[in-house]
Amino acid sequence: MKENIYTKILIKKPVIIAEAGVNHNGFKSIGRKLIDAAKRAGADCIKFQTYKSNKLTTKNAKRFWSWEGERKKKGTQHDSYSVLDSFGLKEYKYLADYCKKKKIEFQSTPFDVDSVKLLEKLKVKTYKIASCDITNHQLITEVAKTRKPIFLSTGAANVSEIKDAIKIINKYHKKIVIMHCTLCYPTKVLDANLKSINYLKKKFPKYSIGLSDHTLETLTPVLAVSMGALAIEKHFTINKKLKKSADHWLSVDEKELTKIVKDAKFANLALGEEKKVPLNCELLAKKNARRSLVSNGKIIKGEKFTFKNLICKRPGNGIPANKYFKFIGKKAKRNYEYDELINE
Repeated sequence: MKENIYTKILIKKPVIIAEAGVNHNGFKSIGRKLIDAAKRAGADCIKFQTYKSNKLTTKNAKRFWSWEGERKKKGTQHDSYSVLDSFGLKEYKYLADYCKKKKIEFQSTPFDVDSVKLLEKLKVKTYKIASCDITNHQLITEVAKTRKPIFLSTGAANVSEIKDAIKIINKYHKKIVIMHCTLCYPTKVLDANLKSINYLKKKFPKYSIGLSDHTLETLTPVLAVSMGALAIEKHFTINKKLKKSADHWLSVDEKELTKIVKDAKFANLALGEEKKVPLNCELLAKKNARRSLVSNGKIIKGEKFTFKNLICKRPGNGIPANKYFKFIGKKAKRNYEYDELINE
């Protein structure tokens, strides 16, 4: 399998996905700037969204978010999504080709079957299933048929719904990353619920766990990595003050994403392994900082070791201090001067 963000996860290397969504505002030039900025920040992947409003929502579906920048203040979901659904194969190919040139993985979330077909023409390496589609078995089936790794977002889902989605994917493959997510835009810190990462690890031990983060913080993803998350997805923009897309203001910018990448790598390195043994870096200190049995005065051969003539001192390359009580009452096998390591 050629390297992609999923193969990196297989070797326990956390990946950072810059969720650009439709923050390109319908312009390839902005899409290109997003790719450049994500690459500079150190992201492994930049993810867009592929949809057509007519296939995503009815014209009367109510909005479930509040954003003062809406063109139609009392409009519908359809009104909002139709503003940014102009990109087709030509535009996405442009972005995908530019990602290849910049050596950052291109990914896009499909929201309908035709979008999957479009992305297949671009030969994407991995797919994302949005939280809102965890029960969209038609779409999940279509994506699973590609037999490519799937990042399965689980915002607002229960375990039964997650299991159902996984069962469908498993008919075709088992390359799944389960993404913990809170489906609130933005997510308050008290709703981040990062302990769900440990819960999902226990509930689905065969799969890697990640975080699709909607908080406004840069610390949340780092905490997730420290808990074992191997994929971090974070909304991303080049300018939080841009209009048109409702995601700009709740996204991180290049400076913040750079910090997340750096700190996530630090957290992963600091995690180490799930075992407790002396590390190579500790051996010198272990040898010299631990204590050994030492004579606390002259000891004559045949004399018994006592609490008075036996003490524990550094270094630790003699008889270890944990043998102290076993030596009390034993007879010395040779003469010892003061401050000698016992070498019985």
